[in-house]
Amino acid sequence: MSTAAAQATAEPSAETARRLALFRDGRPLIGVIGLGYVGVPLALAAVKADLPVLGFDIATARVAQLNRGESFIRHIPAAAIAEARASGRFEATDDFARLGEPDAILIAVPTPLTRQREPDLSFVENTARAIAGRLRPGQLIVLESTTYPGTTEEVIKPVLEATGLRSGKDFYLAYSPEREDPGNPTHGTRSIPKVVGGDGPAALAMARALYGRIVVDTVPVSSTATAEAVKLTENIFRAVNIALVNELKLVYGAMGIDVWEVIEAAKTKPFGFMPFYPGPGLGGHCIPIDPFYLTWKAREYDIATRFIELAGEINTEMPYHVVNRLAEAVDRSAGRGLNGARILILGVAYKKNVDDMRESPALKLMALLERRGAVVDYHDPFIPVLPPTREHGELAGRSSVALDAATLGRYDAVLIATDHDAVDYRLVALHAKVVVDTRNACQRHGVTGATIVKA
Repeated sequence: MSTAAAQATAEPSAETARRLALFRDGRPLIGVIGLGYVGVPLALAAVKADLPVLGFDIATARVAQLNRGESFIRHIPAAAIAEARASGRFEATDDFARLGEPDAILIAVPTPLTRQREPDLSFVENTARAIAGRLRPGQLIVLESTTYPGTTEEVIKPVLEATGLRSGKDFYLAYSPEREDPGNPTHGTRSIPKVVGGDGPAALAMARALYGRIVVDTVPVSSTATAEAVKLTENIFRAVNIALVNELKLVYGAMGIDVWEVIEAAKTKPFGFMPFYPGPGLGGHCIPIDPFYLTWKAREYDIATRFIELAGEINTEMPYHVVNRLAEAVDRSAGRGLNGARILILGVAYKKNVDDMRESPALKLMALLERRGAVVDYHDPFIPVLPPTREHGELAGRSSVALDAATLGRYDAVLIATDHDAVDYRLVALHAKVVVDTRNACQRHGVTGATIVKA
């Protein structure tokens, strides 16, 4: 029998068995680092499973808000946070000296890209160093942040083992990718299976035991790198298919064919087709970013990810296409160019019915329009003021304008970038000089007219 096979079949030590029993049947304290769009739902799901949670975040104001039972995320009701606080099973803190308290620490921090489209693991690295400062024997550490295959073992493990403690012997290390879909009314944290990969069989068993109490099912894979690859594959699949329909939008548009009508008809096929929809560009914390984590890592193996990179090029080009279509519409409607034109962006969240602006293509559209001399305002019922962002800090502090007949009449064009259901599209079409619709929102709400242009 090989050494690896012997280790896989060996009886766990008494200490390992005790820790496994704690995660399977006991009351382990769960630490969640990063109380954002992933960390808060994860913490609430653990509380629902009758597990105590200590949440960590560097934002003092956010910590105070959560401890008051308030929500800063629209699709997470304050009542859910208040209930978790009232149960006595949830507390938020900015005191990272308390990282020695939890039995398991789940890491849900951002993994953005640099301006050069390379992975920025600074949040992960800083978190690993913070944990290492308080790491104690028996703790389970799980990374949930999306990243390239190898991060858990190549980045986190060395930092933690620099303490003298050893993974699989003194502490346990695993990776389980977040699968959060903000605002999805059908699939919440607890109803979505969790893929789990461990650094060794003991870590895998413990992570499965813990998550098995929080979510509907766990899906074990052979390693942390495999689990990391699963997450990238899920989002690359979406990015590539969105690029495909974006390209079809350009081709069919040149032919006078409505791509939205094509997709609606095609999706009636009960097999072999899955509908994806075009838009003004990619947004959110996953799809615009994750593919480039793999393309970056693939260079280490001298492999060119041409298919993924082509999809990235097509999706990145979409905001420029939209601005050109808008310029054409303004020229036909008002007989002028974009320089000095007043444009209203309708919706700045990255997807409908949420207040999440991460990587929103609307910000890119605003920047491109202003670069061409346009005067740009926005309306979004869920984002009253634009927060600071990594790429478009110059837009921070701007306020959403009211959406009424008088306001609409002041603009040369209205550009629908996000199709919130709360917007009165009939009002928009009735009073706007021209509407450029990147989401097919008007037609989906039964609104038609000569002033509506699809882009």
